[in-house]
Amino acid sequence: MSTTPQTITVEGLTRRFGDFTAVDHVDFTVERGLMTGFVGGNGAGKTTTMRMIMGVLGITEGRVLWGDRPITTADQRAIGYMPEERGLYPKQKVADQLIYLGQLKGMGRTQARNSVMELLERLGLGERTGDSVEELSLGNQQRVQIAASLMIEPAALILDEPFSGLDPEAVDSMADLLREHTSRGVPVLFSSHQLDLVDRLCDKLVILAKGRVRATGTPTELRGGAPRRHRLVAHEDAGWVRAVPGVAAVDVDGPTAVIDVPADSVEERDRVLAQLLSEGLRRGGISELSPIIPPLSEVYREVTS
Repeated sequence: MSTTPQTITVEGLTRRFGDFTAVDHVDFTVERGLMTGFVGGNGAGKTTTMRMIMGVLGITEGRVLWGDRPITTADQRAIGYMPEERGLYPKQKVADQLIYLGQLKGMGRTQARNSVMELLERLGLGERTGDSVEELSLGNQQRVQIAASLMIEPAALILDEPFSGLDPEAVDSMADLLREHTSRGVPVLFSSHQLDLVDRLCDKLVILAKGRVRATGTPTELRGGAPRRHRLVAHEDAGWVRAVPGVAAVDVDGPTAVIDVPADSVEERDRVLAQLLSEGLRRGGISELSPIIPPLSEVYREVTS
C-alpha cells in the first residue's frame, strides 16, 4: 500500500475531558520531507494530539488537514503510527505477527513478508524472527514495534516516543531509516523526552506545555538565530574584552573569557566580533573565538517556564 506523502496541518486542535482541557487550540504543521520533533513534559498533551491526528481520539474543536483537505480514515490508514501503548502480542512470533499486521493494513502476504524481513534485518533482529515477542528484551520489543509502523511504505509517520529504550546503535539505525523516509518526502512527527536526540535529528520542533504550543521553529530559530555568547582564549590576560564596544563580559578568568554580543542584527554582531579580533591581535593574539551554542534543554526551560 502506498499513498503520496502530504503535509499534515493541525488547526485549533482541542480536546476536553469534562472540565479539563488536555489540548488547547494547538496549531502546527508537519511538512513533507522534514522531521518534526514534538517536545513537552508528561501531561503536556503530545500523546492526546497524536491520537486525534490518527482518529483514535475524538476532536472537541479544530481540525486536521491532509494536504489542503480534511484528513480521512483512508489517509490515516496510510500513516505509519507508533502509539504510546505498544500493541504487540507477547506469545506470537515476531515475523508472523508483523506479517499479519501488514495484511490488516492492506498488504499482500508476500509483500508484507518481504518488507518485514528487510526491516528486521536493518534493525538487528534478523536472527530473532522466529522468537516470540516475550522472549525479547524491552529494547528489542521496541524495534519490533518500530518495524510495524514502517513496513507499509507510509505516506507519513506519527511516532510516540520511538527511541525509548533503544541503545545507541539502534538509535542510529532508526534515525537512518527515518531519514530515508524524509528523503522521499514523507513527513515525520515524533515525540521524545531526549532533547539532545531531538536537537540532533530534527529539522523543526514543536514545544508543548500544559496543552498549548509554546514555540515552533528550527533549532537555530528557537535559539534566537546566530549565537550571542562566545568563548575567547587569548595568549595573555583577556581582561581587555571589557573595554571593547558592543561586548559584555560574562566571565573573565585569566586568558579565557565568556562574552555576550547583544547586537540587533547578524551584520552588527559580525562587525563587533571583527573588532574584537582586531583588538585581540593588538593585545598579543587570540587562539580561539568560538560561538557557544545553548543546549536545547535551556531553550525548552525558557519557553515553558
